[in-house]
Amino acid sequence: MRIFATLLLTFACSFYSVAQIKKTNIVIYSNGTNDISGILKANRYSFSTYKDQLQAVKAAKNGGGVLFVANDYPRLRLSFDKGVEDLIARKNLKVFIEYPAASAGLAVENDTMQTHLERAVAATSRIKNLDSLDIFGIHNAFVVKSAAKNPLIIVAKVAGFDKAQYGLSDVKHDPILFQQGNTLVATTRLSNVLTSRVGPVDHVKPVWEHILHHLDASVNWQLDTWPLQVKPMHEKSEVLSKQDYQQAITKGVDWFYKGKFLIHPSWEDQFTKYIGLEGPPVDLNLSSGDGSSGLMEGHMSRILIDGSQMYRYWIRADCNAETAYALSILAGASEKHKKVATNLLDYLFKTSNLRAGNKNDSKSASYGLIGWSTNGTYPNVYYGDDNARVLLGAIGASALLNKNNWDRYIAEGIIANFRTTGKNGFRSGKLFDAAINEKGLKAIQENPLINPHPHYESWMWACYLWLYDKTGYKPFLEKAKQAITITMNAYPNWKWTNGIQQERARMILPLAWLIRVEDTPQHRQWLDLIVSKLLENMAASGAIREELGSSDKGSYGATKTNADYGKHEAPLIARNGDPVADMLYTTNFAFFALNEAAAATGNPKYKNAVSKIADFLVRIQVNSAAQPALDGAWFRAFDYNRWDYWASNADAGWGAWNTLTGWTQSWIVSTLALQQRNQNLWDISKKSAIKDEANKAVELMLEQE
Repeated sequence: MRIFATLLLTFACSFYSVAQIKKTNIVIYSNGTNDISGILKANRYSFSTYKDQLQAVKAAKNGGGVLFVANDYPRLRLSFDKGVEDLIARKNLKVFIEYPAASAGLAVENDTMQTHLERAVAATSRIKNLDSLDIFGIHNAFVVKSAAKNPLIIVAKVAGFDKAQYGLSDVKHDPILFQQGNTLVATTRLSNVLTSRVGPVDHVKPVWEHILHHLDASVNWQLDTWPLQVKPMHEKSEVLSKQDYQQAITKGVDWFYKGKFLIHPSWEDQFTKYIGLEGPPVDLNLSSGDGSSGLMEGHMSRILIDGSQMYRYWIRADCNAETAYALSILAGASEKHKKVATNLLDYLFKTSNLRAGNKNDSKSASYGLIGWSTNGTYPNVYYGDDNARVLLGAIGASALLNKNNWDRYIAEGIIANFRTTGKNGFRSGKLFDAAINEKGLKAIQENPLINPHPHYESWMWACYLWLYDKTGYKPFLEKAKQAITITMNAYPNWKWTNGIQQERARMILPLAWLIRVEDTPQHRQWLDLIVSKLLENMAASGAIREELGSSDKGSYGATKTNADYGKHEAPLIARNGDPVADMLYTTNFAFFALNEAAAATGNPKYKNAVSKIADFLVRIQVNSAAQPALDGAWFRAFDYNRWDYWASNADAGWGAWNTLTGWTQSWIVSTLALQQRNQNLWDISKKSAIKDEANKAVELMLEQE
């Protein structure tokens, strides 16, 4: 009886398994790997594959469909073997061919182009579930030129979030997908849709469902499963465990090493070759440095056809200090992290040119300031917000490593910025070494500038408040309060950079730390005003939606024309309401600052917001076995409705798929760890012994001016 039952169950399972395979008449010609076979398997559609074109066409049923994959893309364009075209015609086959040669008897030319900012745009509504002007990214694709009429999809440089918002009348464009008789022609390779990370998924699925329907109209094509190679770590509604948070922190720290951002002497020549530029991905088989040669900035938002990304070959002061802080988070469990964090700060302050020259001459007006980057003239450019993140990163690393090695540099850095501040507490976006020394400190300090622009100004005020707490030196408090008061009185008429949300996010930290040193109803009211406004745009998932401010106040507003797309720094959204969170400018800094605000006030609303953002960030961390250099990272952009990495990629330097060792990765990793421990930066640095070094710097840099 048991044997009979077992046989019956086995038969039933086998029958169920076979029944789930959806039969099609699709034949694929492919002499290598391709993503479409994987997609068909994942969705349980049957198909057959042949490595020989003639065999594939012979195997197809009369009136059936054959899909020709361009496996030698982009090196060779696909052409039909002898006898194939005649047999296709005799059997009345439906065909899809991609990246075809001009000899294939199709409306294509000899020339090809490579895309950079161009995206694919639906030129018609004839594709089911894809509207005219819908956009998807094809990422540095090689495209065959064609004069085909009435294409289904074209390639063009257009502005817009997920739709060509200004239309196509003023742009040059070429066909990407068109029909010629019984043949659908793709002028680039579309069968690498997963490898090349073509997206967003909801705009790409309909294209492939249309292609497959063309090949076999008897099948109800529904590609419900889309096996992405680069995807979020967790689904939107997935319940997270304590282990998921710990994994996010560990993978976030490991990413610095896996991505080979730490420069190693054995390949420093390659770094020097591309310094200050975008360059090729670093070979992941190379050794990772120990921090003594510095750290690269991160990935460009430029996806290559193999799914990897270009690197930004820059050594920036802020990224090095912020990464030292992030690595210090796990220093207690790893001597390697401790060593690398220490080396990064020593490199920054002692051996690089970031604190060299006038910056290390006590008689210079720019003494103590920290250069932006090591290459070209950038060591002599001083962004106040970047200096602030250097100092905050060094403060955090010093506390976690329990070292005072860099107290002098931290104190001098804060005071150097303080004494190059105007009389109202504002410095402007950046200062230049030559101008500082030409004007002199007195003229700079008498500057009546008022600049309510928190992105550039506000975190340095937080540094003044932190050093006031350690020294009791009243001018630090007074200058910070003066600037904060002016800025809050100006709200909501603030200047903004890439969006007004990032300005709110950046203002939270100085307001929280002002409460730490002077807790008044007014200061709490200011903080709650900004936090509440920021959280109006928080989605149920914990994502903070981006928002554009008044058009006359923005530095980098929405792209105004198709021609302007990709020429300037830019927001991730085209208009307010686009469901995008920004992990470079807003969510990352809001997460850190809200954790500080929750600790400063005990306000449960702030603590709940921190928890929701933490959940969101753990879920959207990059998960990719195919791209180890991305695994564990956070991209700048995330579309929280699609639950996909998508946004306008208009920013000329730091677009949707950009990663940053500093701004993004470091603050997310470090704050996740602190939040899980119920800690915050103010409290872990409370016992800093910086007072003696700060008093020396005050005497040298302020009282002896």
